[in-house]
Order: sequence, then structure tokens, then C-alpha cells
Amino acid sequence: MTELATQRPPESAAKGAKPKAALNGARSFWLKQLHSWHWISAAVSLVGMILFAVTGITLNHAGSIPATPVTVEQKAQLPAPLLERLAAFPEETTDPVPEAVARWTKTAFKVDLAGKPTETTPEEVYVALTIPGGDGWLTIDRSTGDAVHEKTTRGWIAYLNDLHKGRNTGAVWFWFIDVFAVACTIFALTGLGLMWLHARGRPSTWPLAALGLLIPVIIALIFIH
Repeated sequence: MTELATQRPPESAAKGAKPKAALNGARSFWLKQLHSWHWISAAVSLVGMILFAVTGITLNHAGSIPATPVTVEQKAQLPAPLLERLAAFPEETTDPVPEAVARWTKTAFKVDLAGKPTETTPEEVYVALTIPGGDGWLTIDRSTGDAVHEKTTRGWIAYLNDLHKGRNTGAVWFWFIDVFAVACTIFALTGLGLMWLHARGRPSTWPLAALGLLIPVIIALIFIH
């Protein structure tokens, strides 16, 4: 009996072990979850973060980065049947061109006018064809059928800069930016959670985090007017 009594752990020690085990279990659970979401969000947003970081530099120095615009002009003649159909088009409107005319421009100029608003006058139909990193337009003379398409590009840097700004990039890229922003937010918040869990063993964690907050705040308050 005395041997069993000496081998049995003290009752207070047994009671104290349960909360510690529960705490370690909770910490292990959150570490696992945060690590999983951290690397998943990093993988999803990796290429986008590199793109937006690099184009942040190119946009900041846009004035000192040379760009040589390249303009290409194409001309074609609208077939007579389509010209007759265009004659029935309202004299002043912003409606898209008739579907048959849109199909012809897609063949003649590799330009899709379907659904695009026009600036139509009695003399001509004008369609703006803005693109990332450049501009473009197409006109059709309503009396002669002369069609002119002009496209200006300013190089890859201008193209990537416009992707950064979401300029003339369409609905799909619009939604990509939203998804990318959500992934970056998850990446940052899970990183904050991991910092919190590891901060006890890394004394410089919170001073460095505070520095990351103070630097932009100080610059904004002192140097931006």
C-alpha cells in the first residue's frame, strides 16, 4: 500500500496538467490552421504580389522610364449591303453598331465591336477601343463606307502598369483583383496570427511590427502635404 501511495501523482499536479494540455492542444490547432491558410493564400497571391510590387516601382518612376508609342493604322471598305444597313442606323446615338457590322469589323480588323457604345453622328460612327498600355479607335464613314482602325501601344511596362491600375482591363481582370486582394488579406492576417503565437520566443516581433506601422504614418504626417 505504501508503494502505491508513493507512485500515485499528487492530486494537485493531476489537476494542473489538464489545463496545460488543453492549452497546448488549442495552440497546436491554431498553428496548424494558420500555417495551412498562410501557405494557401501565399500560393494563390504569389504571382500577383510580385506583379503588383514590381509595377509599384515602375509606376513610381513612370516619368523616368522611356516609352516609344507605336501606332498601326488599318483601312478597309464596308461592303455596300452593310453600308445600307448602317444608313438605317440612328443619326445620333450611342447604341452599338448592328451585329452584321460588328461581325465584319471582327473579320476585317480583328476588332470586336459587339456591345461597345458608339459616338454616332450623321457623318460617321466612332468607337473608342481603349486597351491596357495603349489606345485605339475605329471610324466608319456613313456616306462612303471608308473604315479606319488605329491602335497605339506604349510597350510592356505601360501594359503592366495599366494591369496594376485596372485600366481598360475588362470584367474578368476586375474580379481577379478582388480575389487577389482577399488572398493578400488572408495572407497578412494569418501572418499576424503566426506572429502572435511565436512572439514569446522572438522578442523583436512587436517592435518590428510597430516600426512597420510607424514609418508610413510618420512619412504621411510630416512629408505629405
